[in-house]
Amino acid sequence: MALYCGIDLHSTNCWISIINEERKVVREKKLGNDLAAILEFLEPHRAEIEGIAVESTFNWYWLVDGLAEAGYQMHLTNTWAIKQYEGLKYTDDRHDARWLAHLLSLGILPEGYIYPNQERVVRDLLRRRAFMVRKRTSCLLSMRGAFECRTGMRTTSNDIKKWTPADVEQHFDDPLAALGITCLVEPMAALNDQIKILEKEALKLAKLRDEFRQVQTVWGIGKVLGLTIMYEVGDIGRFAKVGNFASYCRLVKSDRLSNGKRKGSGNPKNGNPYLSWAFSEAAHFAVCHHVPARKYVQRKKAKTNGIVAIRALAHKLARASYYVMRDEVAFDPEKTFR
Repeated sequence: MALYCGIDLHSTNCWISIINEERKVVREKKLGNDLAAILEFLEPHRAEIEGIAVESTFNWYWLVDGLAEAGYQMHLTNTWAIKQYEGLKYTDDRHDARWLAHLLSLGILPEGYIYPNQERVVRDLLRRRAFMVRKRTSCLLSMRGAFECRTGMRTTSNDIKKWTPADVEQHFDDPLAALGITCLVEPMAALNDQIKILEKEALKLAKLRDEFRQVQTVWGIGKVLGLTIMYEVGDIGRFAKVGNFASYCRLVKSDRLSNGKRKGSGNPKNGNPYLSWAFSEAAHFAVCHHVPARKYVQRKKAKTNGIVAIRALAHKLARASYYVMRDEVAFDPEKTFR
């Protein structure tokens, strides 16, 4: 008889449930996060287990890889898309594990993409770089806001990147006001150094695959962003249509409409935050270096705010990138901005 297993994984422990084709529990137990103990628990039913569904938000690598190496068919649950059970008054981790196994047995489990193990190291390296870039931007904006608030002088991001503590202090009589800005000069410099180290290492370890090589022709996408997109996309063939890809990039609306009226929203977090960030970065670069992109954003700004305008451009670039990657052709700005 076929068996189905669900594992609700947490930071220090997991609950494992095994059910049969009749949705009856065969065996279940709470275990610590020890791969050997989990394999020992599953071993008596190895031949009957058709698949194992794992739900985790951050720490699934060791478990999914270990069980896959042991020969089990693994399914990573998409936690943002899974439908919760209804009608139960009380639920806990045990019920969650049973529900995963239940959905797997019915063939309706929403699954996440299990990225190839051998490529995850570079992908995670690029994710750390993206994290540091966001922190650097946060420091920069904080410094600019504090400076303009106290002096009334306009400044640019490029100027701030060159600042030394002495450059800031000459504008302030109060040393404490100056310290509120200069305290971020060294952290920004340290972030810059670490970002350069990560970029150098990533470029040394990885190269764009043939099907992704043309993505660098898309406005705003260079070598590092191109690698980020390639490693986050994985296989472009898993997206049937351009709309699926744009949705995965978190670049489509999540509104729920009825009779032309907004009745709420869907789940805006269902998708890849790193691709969302990458195409927003590409949009900022495109505005700086390409006139049609700048004019497009200006037209959008006339109707809405700057953030929405940049996201609209990011959406355009993501859609164009889909066809560039799928068809392995160069970016055509005339089709995108006509």
